[in-house]
Amino acid sequence: MDHHTITPTLTRRSFIATSTALGGGLSLGFHVPLAAQQAGTPVEVNAWVVIKPDDTVIVRIARSEMGQGSLTGLAQLVAEELECDWAKVTTEYPTPGQNLARNRVWGNFSTGGSRGVRESHDYVRKGGAAARMMLVQAAADGWKVPPAECSVANGVITHGPSGRKTTYGKVAAAAARLAPPADVPLKDPKDWKVAGRPVKRLDTLDKLTGKQVYGMDLRLPGMLNAAIKDCPVFGGKVKSFDAAAVARRPGVKKVVAVGDSAVAVVADTWWHAKTALDALPVEWDEGPNARVSSADIAATLKEGLDAPQAAVGNQVGDVKAALAGAARTLEAVYSYPFQNHATMETMNATARWTPQRCEVWTPTQNGEAALAATAEAAGLPPAQCEVYKLHLGGGFGRRGAVHDWVRQAVAIAKELPGTPVKLIWSREEDMQHGRYHPITMCKLRAGLDAQGNITGLHMRISGQSIVAGIFPQNIRDGRDPVVFQGLNPPGPEASIGYSFPALLVDHAMRNPHVPPGFWRGVNLNQNTIYLECFLDEVAHATRTDPLALRRKLMASHPKHLAVLNAAAERAGWDKPAPAGVYRGLAQTMGFGSYVAAVAEVSVSDDGVLKIHRIVAATDPGHAVNPQQIEAQVEGSFVYGLSAALFGECTVKDGRIEQDNFSSYPVVQMEHMPAVETVIVPSGGFWGGVGEPTIAVAAPAVLNAIFAATGQRIRELPLKKHSLKKA
Repeated sequence: MDHHTITPTLTRRSFIATSTALGGGLSLGFHVPLAAQQAGTPVEVNAWVVIKPDDTVIVRIARSEMGQGSLTGLAQLVAEELECDWAKVTTEYPTPGQNLARNRVWGNFSTGGSRGVRESHDYVRKGGAAARMMLVQAAADGWKVPPAECSVANGVITHGPSGRKTTYGKVAAAAARLAPPADVPLKDPKDWKVAGRPVKRLDTLDKLTGKQVYGMDLRLPGMLNAAIKDCPVFGGKVKSFDAAAVARRPGVKKVVAVGDSAVAVVADTWWHAKTALDALPVEWDEGPNARVSSADIAATLKEGLDAPQAAVGNQVGDVKAALAGAARTLEAVYSYPFQNHATMETMNATARWTPQRCEVWTPTQNGEAALAATAEAAGLPPAQCEVYKLHLGGGFGRRGAVHDWVRQAVAIAKELPGTPVKLIWSREEDMQHGRYHPITMCKLRAGLDAQGNITGLHMRISGQSIVAGIFPQNIRDGRDPVVFQGLNPPGPEASIGYSFPALLVDHAMRNPHVPPGFWRGVNLNQNTIYLECFLDEVAHATRTDPLALRRKLMASHPKHLAVLNAAAERAGWDKPAPAGVYRGLAQTMGFGSYVAAVAEVSVSDDGVLKIHRIVAATDPGHAVNPQQIEAQVEGSFVYGLSAALFGECTVKDGRIEQDNFSSYPVVQMEHMPAVETVIVPSGGFWGGVGEPTIAVAAPAVLNAIFAATGQRIRELPLKKHSLKKA
């Protein structure tokens, strides 16, 4: 790999660009000579593997854990190649500061886009394999025998001819002094013994006992607490505030302006800070967006549906000619709203600043981006800063690309040098100052021949670009490639699973003032709804079975088809559903994996929807931990159905109206269907798990609702519609 030298003058943008440029796997020349080890202390064999004298293995994991199981899955991959005793494995986070100091030995810290395993499996496996080879070499050297005569299992090294044995803990110090091997072969997945198994998660016990520390739990000596309030209108500023009005309230230490748009109160407890902030007189300059409403935004997007200019994402043949010459055309317009991440743990960070050093403790999906934000806000070189990652109480993309709360925490801590200050956003602040799922509309037009075959399809997307809002430098000729997830030409990433004689997918970019963000599943969510529900409309209009229509269009897309068939077979698509129950299906490809779902629903005479069952099939290439895959599929449906049933953020007077779970509900147990997961790994590639399946939940349910009621829902969420049968 190319080693990146990061200078103390590094900007946040160049830091992030550097940290995301990692490619081609990591070099295994990452051994850092160690000082003489004291007896009884853990020994670093290499960057990934630390061994204690009692044979405990500490696996260092750079990716973040937010409930998805990356810590366990990546540890399985390292342990598989290490041939250690899984019962003695634990994990720890290296820090982004250590990564910087060691020339990015651990590679990319980013945990998003379902990349935690699929983009790091190769080099973490090589880390485990290299450590095993060094440990065996150290034992062989001690016995003065060839390493080829030695074998290892469960952390015990055996010399075959003599029967002599030793353990990893006994030879670790000697192994650490060896040069790492240049050639590191990996096991064939068919020979896995730890990876590929539904082993128990390593982080469950601490969560059950309450030992696990999340950001909001952190306590440091002498720590103060802060609450913050930003201008309710995006783009607005603070005009003035009266600090004296709350200065004498219990526990209040300081009232602080944070940038030009926010104000914070620092106190001995968070509740004292929060109640003082609520009482603080603040006058806002709401700026140019103070009169914007959801209706205004919708009108802007509607205009884009027929605008002459649009960026092309996928084009096959001449769609204009195909539509003009069609025997029949079908048209529909769908829309998808703003949605909040609504993580159970609100944004928070603890910062301690001095003129020489700044430290931050925070839940983050990208430790390196958090370090860059820390350095920028602290006014210090990155080498004089550090970020300590904590487990996340939910991420879903909110804690990845944008670290606004980290910058705020550092800015507040600078006002109290040397004192740790923990900033916690209130739920209202979290709801109304997020980075929202982008709002879009889509007009679909299909041309049919006399036999009902699709001759051409035009999908015009109008709406927001996440990349334009977060990484505008990556927009080229008005095109945001992320907009087209699931609709791209055939390939390894988010490709369409159908072949049409003529196809045009284009995007009219329309960016309202509400800031967008990467929200679990990203644009695959709405794009799958648009395409899969519209194909159901075509199937209904041509009196074709929805599965049969898809199979015909998927003839040259075998991986898509195999997963769709797996879901349909498990659900019993070709057999009658229970009385009063109706089925719908959907499929897509994204984040490297192929997924499909069949939903079974009923709708009562008074319009009450019941989702009975969803059968989900997924092909991620390789299944590192089947139990975690099932949990991720189930969790993604909780999130996806919350969005489909209830998730909508609306705008009035320039601000988000929803302020808590009372106005932004999520699914409860009564809403949740039984979920059956079918894992069909075909090998040969590594796909993601946490995000792809979320995209098929809503369209499968929407198509089942149509089968049950004859209603075609094209605007989410479902709470806006009456499902009473006509």
